[in-house]
Amino acid sequence: MVHSIRVAAFLGLALAVILLASPAAAQTGAVRGQVVGPDGKPMPGVPVTIEAIGGTRRLQVKTDRRGEFVQIGLAPGNYRITATPGKLPAVASEVNVRGGQTLDVTIALQEGSPTGGGAAEALKKVFEEGVVLSQAGNHDGAIAKFEEAATIIPNCFDCHYNIGFAYLQKKDEAKAEAAFLKALELKADYVPALNTLATLYNTQKRFDEASAMSERAATAGGGTSAGVDAIYNQGIILWNGGSTKEARAKFEEAIRTNAEFAPAHFQLGMAQLNEGQIPEAVSSFETYLKLAPQGEFAAQASAMIAQLKP
Repeated sequence: MVHSIRVAAFLGLALAVILLASPAAAQTGAVRGQVVGPDGKPMPGVPVTIEAIGGTRRLQVKTDRRGEFVQIGLAPGNYRITATPGKLPAVASEVNVRGGQTLDVTIALQEGSPTGGGAAEALKKVFEEGVVLSQAGNHDGAIAKFEEAATIIPNCFDCHYNIGFAYLQKKDEAKAEAAFLKALELKADYVPALNTLATLYNTQKRFDEASAMSERAATAGGGTSAGVDAIYNQGIILWNGGSTKEARAKFEEAIRTNAEFAPAHFQLGMAQLNEGQIPEAVSSFETYLKLAPQGEFAAQASAMIAQLKP
């Protein structure tokens, strides 16, 4: 199966801060990653492109002898990170960079499509044409290209994901949902589709379904940054659905998975404050500030500490 470039993931765009509005201007963030081959071994010298989704910034780096790369100074937002190894198919990952944090990413390269190099090359060409059309705002044209790509290799889950994304831009949520579900039929643990559906269901106030999708995403993501994001998003969804105790448990789980995941500390503090646990809330806000002193919730955390401390 060819892992082709995907259009912007929808993850995080609709998950609002649960109690406080008007977040402070965020500090820049960073991405630290590693590219590994089909055998799981690090791949040195692989070109990596980091581009802002919906923006114009485009950066290029190469992996070092350990297969690692680092890019600092990224404005908070959604980015597409694409590894282009040459003989192997390009692989992309969409991530959300937060201010004051370093996001860890692993890009696993795969062998070419089992249907043969000709089909793989044809898929790549048509797919990339769809990406260009999508980025230009021609969503109908993009859908047609991704549908064409899906006829070349029928098990192209990326194709159906991108069809769904294009329908989201057209505000056709029903067709978007159907496309994402088709992607999951082809790859049940496909985290981008799981997270996107969780976000979509959350905005539609289908909280039980949103929670179920987010839980699947967390399980599929394992201990990776994607898994931590999914657990955190579960907490947001549960809170929005009125399940405050369950939401707190998810924020605590996110912290157990990655103790340096600063937003979970902030939201845990808000949950503790909601339960009247003032000293515990102050401690959580202080931990957040230690991890992200100029992060997106830094102003709110500082203000809460000033109000709550005797």
